[in-house]
Amino acid sequence: MQITLDIPDDIAATVQDNLPQILALGLREINANPNNGFSGLTEILHFLAKLPSPQEVLNLRLAPDAQQEIDNLLEKNRTQGFNESDRLLWQHYEFIEHLVRLAKTQALIKLQQSQ
Repeated sequence: MQITLDIPDDIAATVQDNLPQILALGLREINANPNNGFSGLTEILHFLAKLPSPQEVLNLRLAPDAQQEIDNLLEKNRTQGFNESDRLLWQHYEFIEHLVRLAKTQALIKLQQSQ
């Protein structure tokens, strides 16, 4: 499918080589089902925006569908290697994991300070 977009020059200059991958990741994010768990950054941010208790943050786990997608990516990397889209998706998941680890670290500190 071919789509034509008008993008401001200042943005186009920074994304033009990666635009197909950026759009693919964005569409995956839009199609993520927040009712199935934390399959993407949007769900993590919505969860954290609700100001959960430290214990709720520590209890945060991947939804089975998201874990399966990560397992599939790991297997693909072992057997075939990543293409560019896979590599960008993996970096996306790494970033989400980093945010969750930061949130869990802070939650644990708060729990320990309250005891």
